[in-house]
Amino acid sequence: MRKNLVLAGLVVAICFAFGMAAALASDQAKPAAAPEWAMNATAIEACSCPMFCQCYFNAAPAGHVGHAGHGGHGGEAEHFCRFNNAYKVNRGHFGQTSLDGAKFWIAGDLGGDFSQGQMDWAVLHFDPAVTAQQRDAITKILAHVYPVKWNSFTVGKDAPMEWTHDKDKAVARLDGGKMAEVVLKRFPGNTDDPVVMKNLKYWGTPRNDGFVMMPNEVQALRAVPAGQKPFEFKGSNGFMITIDINSNDVKKG
Repeated sequence: MRKNLVLAGLVVAICFAFGMAAALASDQAKPAAAPEWAMNATAIEACSCPMFCQCYFNAAPAGHVGHAGHGGHGGEAEHFCRFNNAYKVNRGHFGQTSLDGAKFWIAGDLGGDFSQGQMDWAVLHFDPAVTAQQRDAITKILAHVYPVKWNSFTVGKDAPMEWTHDKDKAVARLDGGKMAEVVLKRFPGNTDDPVVMKNLKYWGTPRNDGFVMMPNEVQALRAVPAGQKPFEFKGSNGFMITIDINSNDVKKG
């Protein structure tokens, strides 16, 4: 009898050990839960389209004839939207990583037809003060801010970012303007307050405080990825906008 009890005890112990091992293996096989995140950021933005950028209402950007270094032969218009977006995070986090104050710059060209959600190219630059954890978080969040496909999306070299604005002017420069530059000036309205376009969606973000109309005095990308050409425009589209997005928004679709 005692022998049977000992054997029964061993069986129970072995089954318990196997059960624990199976449970641990199951837990390890489960993917780690995605961290909760949020980002509220303001962009100083400009592009090659006339004011206001028709890309927000159409599947193709404005046509350009004879723009220096780019097609336009025989009066044929070339369609493109070459842009500079200089961001500063007002507040945000990715899990335990704070994103407050992080600055980054996205520049590129949307191409001539984005009706299928396919854009041409873009390059992302970070201010040197942005940490490795912040860079990883911002890159992941940007996939939801810009939920499109790119023929080429690269991360360029770090460069210090100048980023300032008031109600009349906004200035952003990458490496003192050697790499990129955006200067915006407020468009005059009925009062001294900025002209603001409301209730227009900005890419994949569910909330924004409106497009503050500020045509550019200059918007230029002077350091470009391999295979691309630098560009510069004056008097074309520009605005400031504050966007807000978080992980719950993405879960809700």
